[in-house]
Amino acid sequence: MAHADKPIACYVTDRKSLDSPANTDSAANLLEKIREALNAGADWVQIREKDLPGGRLLALARDSVAAANQVAKMSSGDAARVYVNDRLDVALAAGAAGVHLGGESLPVADVVRWCRAGNAPVDFQIGVSCHSVQAAVAAQQDGANYIFFGPVFDTPSKRTFGAPQGLDLLREVCRAVRIPVIAIGGVDETNAEQCIRSGAYGVAAIRLFQVTPKPERLGKFISTLRATSRTP
Repeated sequence: MAHADKPIACYVTDRKSLDSPANTDSAANLLEKIREALNAGADWVQIREKDLPGGRLLALARDSVAAANQVAKMSSGDAARVYVNDRLDVALAAGAAGVHLGGESLPVADVVRWCRAGNAPVDFQIGVSCHSVQAAVAAQQDGANYIFFGPVFDTPSKRTFGAPQGLDLLREVCRAVRIPVIAIGGVDETNAEQCIRSGAYGVAAIRLFQVTPKPERLGKFISTLRATSRTP
């Protein structure tokens, strides 16, 4: 795992919110944004494009894995991990690092059991989105390798689901489980370090990666994040 001893930065994709020129391929534009994030130092990329047809999603995932490997070769470092949201079949076919499961995905325990029965590479990772301490503990018991917890802060896409969870609950979740906890939801340059100091293994975001105007600024953010000490 890239920079496993340091806090990680994960880009969660959303091609629909990209400022793409008219009459252009949104998936192709997204791939360029993924390459930009990888070059800036992103450790993980979660491809969260639920409405893309299987063939196009597979192509995007494969191209993203190839891009991660290319960046790693150029930098002589470890390749960033690429995860596919929901689609276990696409994640496996693309050679992705793992699959990320949400509330409407297949049950975690079933996916873990199937993958560990020899149907997936031994290092294939299974992540889960959680919104409570109880859900985080259950995900760990079911065999998940990591969890996303949030929304930690206010974010437009999650306002319909209620108030943000906050740093205190993030801290509680981090103490309740042994697997990595990734903070998500409203994470930006002003609050990411607070998540790490609250015990998070890393942070994940959409807007932070898609709106930051210059790759140099994104790279500086990631470098600063890696220098932040986690709270045990």
